[in-house]
Amino acid sequence: MSLISRGELRLGADRNVQHATTGADQHQPGRALAQSAEDLHRVTIAPRTGAASDAPLLTNPSPVLSMQNGPNGKVHVADTTAIRVQRSTHRAPAHCHPALWRARLGQDLSMDTAAEVDAPLRADIRRLATLLGQTLTRQQGRDLLDLVEQVRLGVRQDPDAAARLLRSADTASAIPLARAFAAYFHLANISEQVHHGRRIGRTAAPPTPWLADAVDRICAAGVSADRLGELVSSLAVRPVFTAHPTEAARRSTLTKLRRIADLLEAPPGPRTDRRLAEVIDLLWQTDELRLERPEPADEARNALYYLDELFADAVPAVLTELVGQLRRVGVELPVHATPLRFGTWIGGDRDGNPHVTAEVTAAVLRLQQDHAIRAALTALDELRADLTSSQVIVGVDADLAASIAADLAVLPELSPRIRRMNAEEPWRLKVHCMREKLLRTLDQLREPDGSPRGASYLGDSDALLADLQLIRDSLRRRGGELVATGRLEELLRTFAAFGLHFATMDVREHAHAHHEAVGALVDRLGEQRQPYRELSREERRRLLGRELTGRRPLAGTPAPLPAGSAAAATYATFVAVRGALDRYGEQAIQSYIVSMTRGADDVLAAVVLAREAGLVDPRDGSRLDFVPLLETVEELRGAPQIVRDLLDDPSYRRLVASRGDVQEVMVGYSDSNKDAGITTSQWEIHRAQRRLRDLAGEYGVRLRFFHGRGGTVGRGGGPTHDALLALPWGTVDREVKLTEQGEVISGKYLLPALARENLELLLAASLQATVLNRSPDVHQERWDSAMDVVSDAAYSAYRTLVHDPGLLPYFTSSTPVHTLGDLHLGSRPSQRPGGGDGLGSLRAIPWVFGWTQSRQIVPGWYGVGSGLRAAREAGLSDVLREMSLEWRFAQAFLSNVAMTLAKTDLGVAAHYVETLVEPGKRALLQRIREEYELTVAEVLRVTGAGALLEDSPTLRRTLTVRDDYLLPLHFLQVSLLERSRAGAGGVDPAVRRALLVTVNGIAAGMRNTG
Repeated sequence: MSLISRGELRLGADRNVQHATTGADQHQPGRALAQSAEDLHRVTIAPRTGAASDAPLLTNPSPVLSMQNGPNGKVHVADTTAIRVQRSTHRAPAHCHPALWRARLGQDLSMDTAAEVDAPLRADIRRLATLLGQTLTRQQGRDLLDLVEQVRLGVRQDPDAAARLLRSADTASAIPLARAFAAYFHLANISEQVHHGRRIGRTAAPPTPWLADAVDRICAAGVSADRLGELVSSLAVRPVFTAHPTEAARRSTLTKLRRIADLLEAPPGPRTDRRLAEVIDLLWQTDELRLERPEPADEARNALYYLDELFADAVPAVLTELVGQLRRVGVELPVHATPLRFGTWIGGDRDGNPHVTAEVTAAVLRLQQDHAIRAALTALDELRADLTSSQVIVGVDADLAASIAADLAVLPELSPRIRRMNAEEPWRLKVHCMREKLLRTLDQLREPDGSPRGASYLGDSDALLADLQLIRDSLRRRGGELVATGRLEELLRTFAAFGLHFATMDVREHAHAHHEAVGALVDRLGEQRQPYRELSREERRRLLGRELTGRRPLAGTPAPLPAGSAAAATYATFVAVRGALDRYGEQAIQSYIVSMTRGADDVLAAVVLAREAGLVDPRDGSRLDFVPLLETVEELRGAPQIVRDLLDDPSYRRLVASRGDVQEVMVGYSDSNKDAGITTSQWEIHRAQRRLRDLAGEYGVRLRFFHGRGGTVGRGGGPTHDALLALPWGTVDREVKLTEQGEVISGKYLLPALARENLELLLAASLQATVLNRSPDVHQERWDSAMDVVSDAAYSAYRTLVHDPGLLPYFTSSTPVHTLGDLHLGSRPSQRPGGGDGLGSLRAIPWVFGWTQSRQIVPGWYGVGSGLRAAREAGLSDVLREMSLEWRFAQAFLSNVAMTLAKTDLGVAAHYVETLVEPGKRALLQRIREEYELTVAEVLRVTGAGALLEDSPTLRRTLTVRDDYLLPLHFLQVSLLERSRAGAGGVDPAVRRALLVTVNGIAAGMRNTG
């Protein structure tokens, strides 16, 4: 019997509930949900003159979207309307500390920004909530809508009672109830994104004002146009899409949300409402859970969806804006410059993922080429419709005519009709020839046909760009200046950004895999006294260095490695890379990343394998950049010695010279955080970059830093604009790479307006950091000393926690961490291979995932309070305050910590612990609570704020108002976890399904998974 039919959630004679489900509302089943949604976000708006009015509000909780604040990190407002949130009628649950409960409710949320109150957003929330209510009634019956309202009101009025009632809910009721709350969050999230996109278009010159602000700041600093032009011409910013499994929403769900966004922007009316209702019905009927784990090719298609959209809209818009802002100050960006390009790990990231093979790498590259060619064909189809200029009227240049003649000679299949009809329209005829060569390129992808060079663009994106530039230059000389420097130049810059590879692939593998393969090849020669695996790091470094001094291969081709072995698979990857570069050109793959680099020998082993595969010649150079990935605190502290040992090797130094004297280094935020806590992780990454910058100056090389940032603060996330400006001076030297992972990709790039803003933010911050952040601050030594004190104490507190023998059972029992694998978020396993069941084998993503779902969020703040207190007790209070006001690193760090503290809810966490953790193992919650309270107090003391997120009121109030919709999901999740662990005969599939639905719903409400 269902919970609904038993009537256990009827909350008595609550008149509000009765009114919401009877009378006139019976004919409008969605109205009650819309009214309750509006009520949740109701504020009293009291202008300074005194009159009051009511208005509902829902705002965006995403830390990505919090970047909408001004360039100085503050909200810019037009007037001083005061907003007061009405006091809540919530009663704190018995297990929740009263102070924490009051903080969670955010009773003191006075703020002075009229930008918070936006009627179109309120209207969209009401509209979608009404339609969702109607969907629930159509699809499940009126009882579900009644149940949603009763649960929501029950949580607000008596959380303890609601938790007890939800604990008794049967699975048949739990699944649709959880899905209803999750659906509300999806609709609220997309409404907020649409609203933010509207505000961008309404308040800023398209796309957004970020580049204008960066250029103005650079000019105000006295930088000459020549110097700015020199730096920007080699600017190279690269977001790298990864398949790290943190996007809980399926592509099917995201596509429907994108459709809802488009309909919200369409003219209102019965037809649009009908279409919205249809999509919401389909959203409800779509299974939010993946039936099976995606394959790497599926992940690649997901990324290509965004790349297709970026090619069509955001990238041309942003590059045009950049060119315009530079021209405004007398700087001309060369058309061949590539200030923005894209990268991908998908299909190339082998570290810990047995599903990424050499064959998969080749298949994904082929898929990328296919999408790039099709995007180019669409663009050329639009162009050929425009370029109708006649040589009878404007004449024709000899070089264009010669190029067309050469094309026609190798394109006999070009339609005679096209040749005849466009005989007097040379620019259009040239585009037809380019299109035919693209079609040939597409054919060659499937099966090489031996087409003569010049008849296709396969492996030669530069030829495509040269043809397009020929058209542009010829038009300029023939009176077509406007179209040449407008539409054509925009297309040319877009092609330069994407090429025919769409995104440059990085290949990554664990250091151990290279040593295993090299060891197999070295040992078979019998030249060493002991097996390769028994050599010390220094002995391996000397051996590998000797190998690179000559051209003697360790083995013939193919390498004699056991078929099916891990060593053979590792070597096959290098062979696949060489084949890809030969076929698709040098931009197809650029970097080879060595995970868990602990010494120079780890990188040199990969170089030797690349030499065996023909990718490296110690005398002639390398076709790849070799990149140490420094992930743990030990590796970060050893970074200068690792890179010094590499650059001291003459053979390796010649390889770096052959790559333009650029050495790429990747820093990992996730594992360093898990290893040492957020404070020490962030500080050691900061210091490692400084030391490497200074070391690079000694050797005359330039560093390209690759930042392995996750979506959550615990994995290096937070506003990208602020993060780039907070990097040490001189470390953003024209080139920068950073990962875009999981839910961050959809949050930034699902809607065109947001994609444009985020790309402009990225370019603006990189340009500003490159040009202006060129020297140390005068206070740096004092700040560094203070940060050392903070970091040491924070590290001690964090390591005391993670070394506690009770932490692992506490973590696994108080969180749903073991459900992550069942979500099938990505192709990579959540556990490291061969690592056992301890914390050491757990990847950073499930580590953050578990803490986030239970609202403890330990990776985002634990230890910060202890660190700040130690510095204060050492007499450094004034220095800390100065740092928070003047040092971008400290500002970004404290801002991100404050955001995670605001998302943390130890009242909710206590419900998980008291229900799921054995009594003898619950004491850790008190330690976590004490550190939380200390961290809140110390952060507020340092920043001088009266409350968390005081300078980000939009984010602050949003996190508060969402709890009424999150609490039912938390209560259900705890109940379902309890049931799933109670049965000795395995988990009931229906219970597992219900549990996973709650995970998805909480992820949607928190806007974070891991």
